[in-house]
Amino acid sequence: MNPFSLKNKTIMITGASSGIGEATAIACDQQGATLLLLGRNEERLNGTLDKLSNRKHRILAIDLTEFEELPEQLSVFLKDELIIDGIVHAAGITSTYPFRLFKPEQLDHILKVNVQTAFYLTKLVLPKLNKQASSLVFISSIMASVGEVAKTMYAMSKGAVSAGAKSLAIEYASRNVRVNTIAPGIVNTPMTANATYKTNENLLAETLAKYPLGFGEPEDVAYSCVFLLSDASKWITGTEIVIDGGYSAK
Repeated sequence: MNPFSLKNKTIMITGASSGIGEATAIACDQQGATLLLLGRNEERLNGTLDKLSNRKHRILAIDLTEFEELPEQLSVFLKDELIIDGIVHAAGITSTYPFRLFKPEQLDHILKVNVQTAFYLTKLVLPKLNKQASSLVFISSIMASVGEVAKTMYAMSKGAVSAGAKSLAIEYASRNVRVNTIAPGIVNTPMTANATYKTNENLLAETLAKYPLGFGEPEDVAYSCVFLLSDASKWITGTEIVIDGGYSAK
């Protein structure tokens, strides 16, 4: 028996059209899972699908912030799915704003995308979760626990994800639902490709120097998602795995 295998498991992944979500889809596919892939862009979701081996995977192009339409869209998409064994919430946005530029409407948007969508989707999918054993994985950030310049609003959103997941883990442990978070440092994804530090040579060197093992790659996070989704982590809930190349150890 391979405890890391996802064979015969159905896994839902949000943000599956690029970055960590796409890498997680690829890693879960390699471990034998059947996937339900969600993202805003259908063309890019099909691009992810083309990289997978299992033709049973399904995609749904959806804007998770459209809360009024979300229940009906999910109901139609999941009507043939009897059981979901796990969810990875990789959808989200990043932001870099000096605090002097703080605006309530900006924070509202960040919280809506990074926090509300993750937990509302979870609420809607809970009735479909495997009652014997299921696993929820939220992608948080190292910024939830380590301060950084111009990351106040982003850190607030990811701190909410990390805190909310812990309480959710306690509330649903009796229903055999495990809930954990992963807190990555900087990962080379399309979302970070245009970050300020990557357009300035000196700032890039300064930022990279904070990471003893360098910046991460999407698969570095994806493999930990596989672990938390698998039976290998069946006694782990309410915790956070830090994957940051040594950033927070300094």
